[in-house]
Amino acid sequence: MRVFLTCLLLFCCVFAEGQSLADLERQLDSLLNKQQKSEVVASLSYGNNPAYGAKTVNLEQPIVMKAYLSPSLTWYHKSGITAGASGYYLFDTDKKHWFEWDFTAGYDYTKKRNFLTGISYTRYVFADSTDVPVTPINNEIFSYFYYRKWWLHMGISLDLGWGAYTSGTRRLKEHVTGSDFNVIATVRHPFIFDGLLSSNDALLLQPSLSLTMGTANYYSQLSAFRYMGRSPKMKPNKGRPGKVLSFEDHTGFEPRAIDCTINASYLFNQFTFSPSFTVFKPLTGTEQQLMGYFTARLSYSF
Repeated sequence: MRVFLTCLLLFCCVFAEGQSLADLERQLDSLLNKQQKSEVVASLSYGNNPAYGAKTVNLEQPIVMKAYLSPSLTWYHKSGITAGASGYYLFDTDKKHWFEWDFTAGYDYTKKRNFLTGISYTRYVFADSTDVPVTPINNEIFSYFYYRKWWLHMGISLDLGWGAYTSGTRRLKEHVTGSDFNVIATVRHPFIFDGLLSSNDALLLQPSLSLTMGTANYYSQLSAFRYMGRSPKMKPNKGRPGKVLSFEDHTGFEPRAIDCTINASYLFNQFTFSPSFTVFKPLTGTEQQLMGYFTARLSYSF
């Protein structure tokens, strides 16, 4: 029965946004054994993401779901320093399937059992895709703190994105600069099961509930709202007869979304299979129905 339940959890549970928070704090500190070692992790992720819209920004356009493939290579030093790179290949597009490259460097402190914290910087490089709107947000600083002495782990994350882009011809150019800032409050609890199929495997289940608050002035791939595009407001259109409402596409700091995620990681020797699933509800904008997205990730550490 235990083997059946394990397989059910791993393969019948849909998959979600790829591992984050330094790969779930290096799989919860190597399943709480506090193993201090340096390693390189190569991984391949597959999933879908509703953040992709179209090349032309249209605030009335519905959010679409498209599948992507993402290879990555990350170095973890035993001191807590990390560095990595990843690419994103978008299916069902007419131009530039490889539309995004991410380069990240950071530090994660996991030496204490009662809390953990970390900070990272990511540089986004975008290609001229037909399915992803142009955005000035190409830099991100992401930091987090989790208190895990209690049964429920309480966490807070801060996410700042900024940047600029220039488009147009030599005679007529458009230069856009912008920034977004978000705060994510999270509660979660890890469940660990070892020795499921052999003496060298383990299963980590970690459900979490998060509230994202902040701004969404631009489309972006920030960690805080990777599942959301820009969320416009509607306001009265004064002084222009014949039109009652117009869109205001720059928003203030406010609750953005609430989401529930189930992360699962099956570890066997150097291999890790990590499916997860996220259901979220936007709290602002024109689309506030429940949505979901998934990823599945296969990693090998050496």
